[in-house]
Amino acid sequence: MPDLSVPNRPIEGPSAWVRADVRPEDWQVELDATCLGEIRRTVDDLRAYPLPTVVLGAQDFAMPACREAMTRARTMLAAGVRFAIVDRLPLDEMSAGEATAIYWLLSSLIARPVAQKLDGTLIYDVLDTGQEALPGSGVRPDKTNIEIRFHNDNAYNDSPPDYVGLLCLRRAMSGGHSRVISFHTAFNELLARCPERLGRLYEPFWFDRQREFHPGESPVFAGPVFDGGTELKARFSVHQINSGYAMRGEPVDEAGAAALAAMLDIFEDETLSADFDLEPGQMQFVDNRALGHSRNAFVDYPDAAQKRHLVRLWLRDHGRRAYPG
Repeated sequence: MPDLSVPNRPIEGPSAWVRADVRPEDWQVELDATCLGEIRRTVDDLRAYPLPTVVLGAQDFAMPACREAMTRARTMLAAGVRFAIVDRLPLDEMSAGEATAIYWLLSSLIARPVAQKLDGTLIYDVLDTGQEALPGSGVRPDKTNIEIRFHNDNAYNDSPPDYVGLLCLRRAMSGGHSRVISFHTAFNELLARCPERLGRLYEPFWFDRQREFHPGESPVFAGPVFDGGTELKARFSVHQINSGYAMRGEPVDEAGAAALAAMLDIFEDETLSADFDLEPGQMQFVDNRALGHSRNAFVDYPDAAQKRHLVRLWLRDHGRRAYPG
C-alpha cells in the first residue's frame, strides 16, 4: 500500500521554480538614493554615538525607505521565489564594522537575528581558517575553502533559522560561486523521476551536531530531510549526514543512501538552480527551510586582508534567541 504520510502531488506556486522561470525582478531589491541617504545618516549617528552592533534596533533609526526595501525582500522570501539579493551597501564609505551594523539593522527588518552557536554568537564570519571539516571536529565547512553542496543552514538543530543572510565584504581571488535551488522543486523532481525514494526522506537521518551541544547530550541529531505539514520544509546537508553516520560508526542504510543519491543527482541539473557571484556590498537572503544554497570551492588571495569574507546572520521570529531555539 502507498505511504499516505508522504505527499503524492507536485508543489505548485512561485516557490517551486526552475531557472527558466526566475527573472531578476523576482529576486533583486535595489537600495535607492533615498535609502542610501538613510544609511549614510545612520552611519554618521553610529560614529557619534557608538554602541555594540548586537544591541542596535531598527526602531531607533529613521529609515523608512530602507524599511520599504526590506519589506519587498521579506515578501520575496515568504511568498515568492524564497530568495533575495539586496544591492548594495557603499562599502567604500564605511568600515567593515559599520557595514556589518547596517546589515544587522536591515536584516532585523526581515526577522530577529538569533544565535548561531551555543555560546550565543549572533554575528558569524564566513572565512577560510585553513582547518579541515572532519566528522565530530566541530569545524564547519564554511570555515574552509571547500565546495559546499546544496544545504540548509543548521540542519542538525531542533530549530534551524527561518532565514539566512549573507553580506559580502570581500570576494575570493577565484571561485566561491553561489547557487540556490528550491527544495520544493527538488521534491517535484523526485516525485516525477523516482517517487519510490521519497518515503525514506520523510524518515530520520543522523546529522553531526558540530559540537554544538551540552555535556552529556548526544553528538548526533536525528531528523528527516523532508517534513510535511501545510508546507514542505527541508533539512539537508549531505556533509553533516555523512559525518553523523561516520561518528556512529555505521554506513547510511541502503534506502537512505539511494534517496540521498537521488537528491544529489537532482542538484546536478543546472536547469533547476539559479546562480550568481555575490559582490562586495551585496546581501543575500534565503528562506532556509525552502531553499538550498551552495558555493563552489575557492582560492583566496595570499594577503589575509584580502581574503574572502562574508558575514552571516540567522533570522527567526519564534522561540528563544538562544541557539537551541
